Amino acid sequence: MARGLLSRESIGLERNGGPSGGLPARARWLLAERISRTLSEAGDAPVITERVVRLAVPVGQVALLRWLRAQSLLPKVYWSGRGGQSARAAVGVADLQEGDAPESAEALRKHLSALLSSGDAEARYYGGLRFDPLREPDAEWAPFGAYRFVLPRFELHTGDCEAMLVCNLVLPRDTQRHTEILEEVERLSFSQDASGDTLAEPVSRTDHPDREGWRLNVERALAAFSEGRLDKVVLARRTEFGFAEELDAALLAERLEEATPGCFHFYVEPEAGVAFVGASPERLFRREGYLIESEAVAGTRPRGASEADDDELRDDLLRSEKDKAEHDHVRVGIGEALGPLCDELEVEGGASEMKTASRRHLVSRVRGVLREGVTDPEILRALHPTPAVGGYPKEEALAEIRAAEPFDRGWYAGPVGWIGANEAEFAVGIRSGLVRGRSLSLFSGAGIVEGSVYEAEWAEVEQKIGDFTGIFGFDPAPHAAR
Repeated sequence: MARGLLSRESIGLERNGGPSGGLPARARWLLAERISRTLSEAGDAPVITERVVRLAVPVGQVALLRWLRAQSLLPKVYWSGRGGQSARAAVGVADLQEGDAPESAEALRKHLSALLSSGDAEARYYGGLRFDPLREPDAEWAPFGAYRFVLPRFELHTGDCEAMLVCNLVLPRDTQRHTEILEEVERLSFSQDASGDTLAEPVSRTDHPDREGWRLNVERALAAFSEGRLDKVVLARRTEFGFAEELDAALLAERLEEATPGCFHFYVEPEAGVAFVGASPERLFRREGYLIESEAVAGTRPRGASEADDDELRDDLLRSEKDKAEHDHVRVGIGEALGPLCDELEVEGGASEMKTASRRHLVSRVRGVLREGVTDPEILRALHPTPAVGGYPKEEALAEIRAAEPFDRGWYAGPVGWIGANEAEFAVGIRSGLVRGRSLSLFSGAGIVEGSVYEAEWAEVEQKIGDFTGIFGFDPAPHAAR
């Protein structure tokens, strides 16, 4: 081990190995020893193809998002599958792949394929893509790029009994960073202090577009339907809240997860004070080997205050011709996108109900067997954007969105998730917000089809941002009624 770094004394361990520093301190010391030994052995070995090596130690019970808040290393990432499966918090960089142009995604495919295939099968790159890489990005989205995927230096995984702290090494490259990596281990904090767990309160709100602009956008889309240029377009709004002090983005993510069970939860903080956070009900795809799953999700109703109200809202959604038409566009679009990539593909013909804690949607499941050689970047390119967040036909809908929306969606409604050697999973980055210092920009959209009414679509967007606004203790409905 490098001199002066993570000695037993420096982390509170007695020379005889006594537990004066507690389990996390002992785990850090053990991890540092394993890192030092692995890097020393790799430095003495002949140079070979780069590979990922993962080193793991148990750290007891740790709240992942609380741990993430305590870290000083950047970037920070959090991912939890729908229903809380495979929750992981991560910090630092073992490898970073990013680009500002869609053409560079081919380089991403080649790099991930080479590195993941030669290393630990459990290694994951976490990240996402812009909704529309062809649109000129606003400055607020600059830290995210057209795409950004990180193999974290450190990950914390939940388990049945305790969490595991993992260090990712890229060998032999990291043999040149021996001292730096050990210093990063020393900076890891396991404080679970709950003090300061109070979110700042919003003091201002601005909508882009405002109600009049929204009316004009919806009427413009309805005219396109009448002219036969479009079947569906998803129009979004950006609602910006201002705060008197900086907003704690990781605490917001923690509160959001508590309020939205049954969703995918994600958090991406590429640099200090800038974070993309969300709770999405919608899977873009999950791949296990050659097996792929996706789903068509469209149509929304809130949950009822009573069982009778809930049943009435369910029946209203299932009978709605407007919502069924919107859903059909999504189902057909996903089938058309995945068909050329699959040897076998099954798309459910009907729609059933998918419920979350606060609302319900129409859903159809899609399952298939991928053709040999199909990669995750190819799947992303084929599926995104689905008609659930873009429209149908795809290119015509994207052109309408570029012309109508007075803001850059950035990563909102783009794919967010992870890629591994044998598995991958992505959610659609909806029900999400961008934190930048003292501002929180919430993004949400509504599917516009023939027969849509702008007042109802405005109210639907208001209801969708309620997961966030409810955390601050207010209901957006009164604002929507004005």
